[in-house]
Amino acid sequence: MAQLLYGEDLEPSDRFPAGPLYVPVRLGSSGCRVRLFRTPLGDRTAVGFTSLRRLTATLGRDQARIRLAEPALRALTEPLGVTALTVDPQFTVPAPKPKSAPALAFALRTA
Repeated sequence: MAQLLYGEDLEPSDRFPAGPLYVPVRLGSSGCRVRLFRTPLGDRTAVGFTSLRRLTATLGRDQARIRLAEPALRALTEPLGVTALTVDPQFTVPAPKPKSAPALAFALRTA
């Protein structure tokens, strides 16, 4: 039987602190920016990894990263409208490449 702390029932849906995370960033001339991702449904999400091994297995060794606590990551992304946080995602898909304009083919008919 689960013990209640301070009279509160623990629910699986409750947020729990993930602790310090390895957070993917993009490097730029003005410093680094948290890299945002999309969920399978298309919603934006911040991503953090609990170990460097997990980050490099998913995004590669060359992925720039910083260490942030879970509340700090949420505080950085919330003003951008990003409230979801995905911890240790296992699978990523490369960003789609922009399509070039389709070549238009014209057929001339002679009467």
